[in-house]
Amino acid sequence: MKDINIILATAGGLVLLLGLLSRPIDRSWLSPPLVAFCIGVVLSPYGLNLLDPEAWGNSHHVLEETTRLTLGISLMGIALRLPARFPFVHWRSLLILLGIGMPLMFLISALLTQWTLGISLLIALLIGASICPTDPVIASSIVTGGVAKDNLPAGFRHLLSAESGANDGLAYPFVFLAILLLTKPTGTAWMEWFFQVWLWEVAGSVLIGAILGWCFGRLLNWSERKGFFDQPSFLAVTLALTLLVLGVGKLLGTDSILAVFAAGIAYDQLVNGKERSEEDNVQEMVNLFFTMPVFALFGLMAPWGDWLALGWSGLLLVVLILLLRRLPIIWGLRRWLPPVRERNIALVMGWFGPIGVSALFYGVLASSRTGNDQVWIVVSLCVFASVVAHGITAAPFARLYARKQDLG
Repeated sequence: MKDINIILATAGGLVLLLGLLSRPIDRSWLSPPLVAFCIGVVLSPYGLNLLDPEAWGNSHHVLEETTRLTLGISLMGIALRLPARFPFVHWRSLLILLGIGMPLMFLISALLTQWTLGISLLIALLIGASICPTDPVIASSIVTGGVAKDNLPAGFRHLLSAESGANDGLAYPFVFLAILLLTKPTGTAWMEWFFQVWLWEVAGSVLIGAILGWCFGRLLNWSERKGFFDQPSFLAVTLALTLLVLGVGKLLGTDSILAVFAAGIAYDQLVNGKERSEEDNVQEMVNLFFTMPVFALFGLMAPWGDWLALGWSGLLLVVLILLLRRLPIIWGLRRWLPPVRERNIALVMGWFGPIGVSALFYGVLASSRTGNDQVWIVVSLCVFASVVAHGITAAPFARLYARKQDLG
């Protein structure tokens, strides 16, 4: 009972702190995820020892479900934040990022992991798959808020949001390819990966999510026409849709994270979510209240001893991942990406591909499915490095880009 009250007080205090200081935090080198992580560390056994996740039972399962819920809420927010037609107008850019860029990020991350740590190729592939998606929660520090809107072009912000929304769910088949190859005979693994993972768990999730989102949007419009719906209820019904899709997607054995994003895009075509969200500052409230506590939980569970045991190899890996996982790929593909074709914004896009909640989700899922703790240790270290590196550079890099544009 004491732990529950500490958790409630911590979550409430964290949201209050980030809410009351939102403007100075937005303009400083700090980011909300980094502040939340530090608070978790302070309360952890490595700090004041007020909370010990190991005493809660299976702490990895707690983190897996918490990150799944956080991703669902964040991806719905992204879908509503985008201009309704953006994914369809810029489908070529998204196809290049997801069909070429993402697999390359997966392979580069895996090869760097194998080379620096000397582990087996399959484990390295599993780690590479877990850290290849762009995290929507940390990315919000460079695409939302006053600093981002004042200094960065809308096309870049929308493209990064759309990419982070889609590739969180599309990392699923890469993760499960490595899991299946590690746990089943090779022939069986490939057959299951194609027929079960791709045809049902991925394609089925998109179909189910789109149908639920479209139906929910039609119901909302019907309710408005009848005079049954009140605008302040928009946040509540949107959160309800998120939970519905997460639950139905999981019960049907699909990629429920991708299903939420598909539902959000379909829902947005009918309800004009961007305008409604901006009227009530829905996205800011949702990010503060629902997505920040997961970083405090990560701070509580951070395996500092295991990270230190990796030694210089671990440090070399995170430096190489931050520099080489994304930046060279975006630079090479920029001529086919109209919103980021210009050199300076391509560098910003290449740097800001943060590793965060989605990697935590896949890291704990992969570790539990394979029984290999090294996956969780390496993935969590990469997340920690990204939270620090991308968190402290978001506002300064945005302002630096704006100054260069003014001088140019």
